[in-house]
Amino acid sequence: MIAIVDYNTGNLRSVENALERLGCEYVLSDEPSVLVAADKLILPGVGNAADAMMQLRERGLVPVIKSLRRPVLGICVGMQIMCRDSEEGGVECMGIFDSHVRRFADDPRAKVPHMGWNSIHNLEGKLFRGFDGGEYVYFVHSYAPDLCPDTIATCTHGERMFSAALKYENFYGTQFHPEKSGDIGSRILRNFVEL
Repeated sequence: MIAIVDYNTGNLRSVENALERLGCEYVLSDEPSVLVAADKLILPGVGNAADAMMQLRERGLVPVIKSLRRPVLGICVGMQIMCRDSEEGGVECMGIFDSHVRRFADDPRAKVPHMGWNSIHNLEGKLFRGFDGGEYVYFVHSYAPDLCPDTIATCTHGERMFSAALKYENFYGTQFHPEKSGDIGSRILRNFVEL
């Protein structure tokens, strides 16, 4: 059973639809006992990092998530709040990934937010099993994690290369939205489900 963390962020239905297409059993919950009992956990997110952290803290879920030893996948803001901190709201985050989340600089050649399809490179690990690099996935964000030792995929927007995916122990994150990335995204989610 896969648990999707319900913490008042957008995009829950898109993740549910993606798991249904894969034939996966899932539950949507913010109950610690349900999250701890799940085989895998997905922390989706669309919105503001400071608000997302506030929602997790109000529900007492930060220590629950950090204590998990099963595969955990953070998506977009869900990944950002697993980093050390974020410029978005100047918030301290969970500190699972050793990266700082920064806003994209204003660049006339690269619009902010970074929205649409872009290619990912320097792919590492089981999340990207069967991929060569250069695959296109869907992004919608104005903030992104810096490159760090936990980086397992990169993307470039304007002059900035950033972490498109991160991994530390059993924790994974994607800055892009696999649930909105067509067949490529479905394969990435399938790889996560099969970890």
